[in-house]
Amino acid sequence: MSAPTRGFRRLALVTLVLTFALIMLGGVVRVTDSGLGCGPGDSGFHGWPLCNGDVIPGASIHTGIEYAHRTVASAVGLLALSLLVLARRRHRENRGLVRATTGVFALVVAEGLLGGATVEENLDEELVAAHLGLAMIILALLIYIWRASRPEVIDAPVPETSSGYRRFAIAVQVLVLLTIVAGGYMAGTQKYGRPDYKLGDGAHHACGREFPTCNDGFLPFGQSRLVDIHLTHRAFMYVTTIAILALIVMTLRRHSALRRSAYALGAVLAVQLVVGALNVWLEEYEVLILAHLTLGALLWAASAMLTLQLYPVRARVTA
Repeated sequence: MSAPTRGFRRLALVTLVLTFALIMLGGVVRVTDSGLGCGPGDSGFHGWPLCNGDVIPGASIHTGIEYAHRTVASAVGLLALSLLVLARRRHRENRGLVRATTGVFALVVAEGLLGGATVEENLDEELVAAHLGLAMIILALLIYIWRASRPEVIDAPVPETSSGYRRFAIAVQVLVLLTIVAGGYMAGTQKYGRPDYKLGDGAHHACGREFPTCNDGFLPFGQSRLVDIHLTHRAFMYVTTIAILALIVMTLRRHSALRRSAYALGAVLAVQLVVGALNVWLEEYEVLILAHLTLGALLWAASAMLTLQLYPVRARVTA
């Protein structure tokens, strides 16, 4: 069986990059209060998949931003479908690649439906968090597809590691995802774009401008629902940071082939911690919010890349 063509690799890379851009554009939708730019909650088909009842809506800032997000999402869906068709037609014997492309397309469709439900339910925080979490899973699958299509990776030896190390790397990746989802839930409580939005509302401000303390305590759970939501994100962040640092130390001591990935993971973590703190210490600056989301996605991608290097990519998978 031949390796995926250069065209397939380029298509996978374009889909990956555009998906990352789509996540960032979702952040722009949030900070510009454009989540309901195509219609308020309970609009039915008038608000999604239509936009204010039109296929191509009239021009306004909020409508334009939300419509741009939907347009890029549609492009990602078409690219995901193209990857699936090519994988099934030209690389049917590679079950791993076929399953991954099938999963990406199915999840992109689910993500679109979830986005519609999020609009219909007036940007409910549970749906906002699920929407972000599903986007990260799609991003990780696309990283796998892109990596699995590279000739230098196919049938290449992987670093010799213990099963415990591999399980720990996966656990770290799960913790990163849970931290991102908890952050998305906290962001959802801010009511960005909703008619009842007020500056200063939501869990983001539940600890004032205190970090790492919160209301004169470290993790004072039980003060209020919003404080608990904020502290849940912090608790996941603390545990995830410790786990990532432990993984980096283990990698640098035992697996020299993975040092570059470990350093990249540590660098992104360090910058993310600083930006996260600045988001608490300072007023709500849109650039900081977008930077926090971008770095969170990069941290997730870096952890996925390290984990994927622990498993071989076979040229022929028939079982």
